[in-house]
Amino acid sequence: MRAAYITQLGAPDVIRHGELPPPVPGPNDVLVDVEVSAVNHVDTFVRSGAWRTPLAFPFVVGRDLVGTVVRAGPGAPGFRAGERVWCNSLGHDGRQGAAAERAVVPADRLYRLPEGVSAVDAVALAHPAATAYLALFTHGRLRAGETVAVLGAGGNVGSALVVMAAHAGARVIAVASARDAEHVRSLGAGHVVDYRSDDVTGQIRAAAPHGVDVHVDTSGRNDLEAAVGLLASRGRVVLMAGLDTRPVLPAGPLYLMDRSVHGFAISHADTAQLADAARGVNGLLAQGLLRPRATEVLPLSEAAEAHRRLEKGTVRGKQVLRVRDAD
Repeated sequence: MRAAYITQLGAPDVIRHGELPPPVPGPNDVLVDVEVSAVNHVDTFVRSGAWRTPLAFPFVVGRDLVGTVVRAGPGAPGFRAGERVWCNSLGHDGRQGAAAERAVVPADRLYRLPEGVSAVDAVALAHPAATAYLALFTHGRLRAGETVAVLGAGGNVGSALVVMAAHAGARVIAVASARDAEHVRSLGAGHVVDYRSDDVTGQIRAAAPHGVDVHVDTSGRNDLEAAVGLLASRGRVVLMAGLDTRPVLPAGPLYLMDRSVHGFAISHADTAQLADAARGVNGLLAQGLLRPRATEVLPLSEAAEAHRRLEKGTVRGKQVLRVRDAD
């Protein structure tokens, strides 16, 4: 089968495009014909070694796919040949990746694709939308009627955060560029702050004089002094990016107001959490409420170039690798 794979850790140039033996599924696995695979920042971390995780060479890159079931093992009931499915947790922790003509997916990490949903849209949203769901509901414990501040609201994860929070009945204050203001309003943001403003914190505080209940910064700047100061009593800051940041932790305001800071990486989510996120994502996909803003579809042979672009910061939207055409 054709695959994008590495035989050593390193720069994007270590990614090869060529033939590998097809994977052999175990009894609890599902064999999938892959249609498309997405390219995420975390894929570059695994490839370079910045994110240390067990892997065996040759190692197929990528974690997200949309494809069609070929066959399911005896311990993987419920999946039938020909069903369209998706996954967002391959390519790490000992699991081979998704950027290949065929992939083996543990049954508890595989989800059915809602009818009528584009494969490109679904794979582009698989990682950012699941991340947003976990941030808001698993770690942020968001409830209807609460106020959410989303920094970086125009990005992939940020846009999904706005949609999900608004759909859940929360009030959304979005921080984004001026050019993204109308976009994030269309997603459900009730108030938009230009991130280039001289006083972003002051504008958020003015929009939420009683404080925000959940504060999520997708940019990874992690200014905890500002974030904690914006929280309502028992408010939560959710950290999901910023590997190298070393912010000041304002301990006093945290414990005096029962505030908290929660960090998470989707790579540590267990299968129950991922399945819960998948149900939420599927529901919004099926209703047409969750759509990627921009996607660029590249052939599988361009996997190395896709990684290079992502690391250079020249990608706006999502890059998707076309592995094979749908039947």
